[in-house]
Amino acid sequence: MPWMWLAGAIILEVIATTSLKFSEGFTRLLPSIIVVVGYGGAFYGLSQALAGGLPLGIAYGTWAAIGVALVAIIGAVFLGESLTWVQVGGIALVIAGVMALEMGGQH
Repeated sequence: MPWMWLAGAIILEVIATTSLKFSEGFTRLLPSIIVVVGYGGAFYGLSQALAGGLPLGIAYGTWAAIGVALVAIIGAVFLGESLTWVQVGGIALVIAGVMALEMGGQH
């Protein structure tokens, strides 16, 4: 169950971050509301994942890696932002680092 909370938190964080782009500096009401509600829900989900037993480093590292990857992909695919091979390599390294953190904690 903690992984479900974490997955929900990641999805909400990605939605909130994407909406931040559309809020135009919090001058547009609906995207601004989505940002605030999304981040609030994301932090609640993360807190529930931690309360459910996920170690902080694993939970936050997973959140960060998947969140960065998804936001970068959304930016490139839907928002016309650039994504170079160097950036793709950097995202892969972040994900590999989280995987190493996860595997290093297993006994």
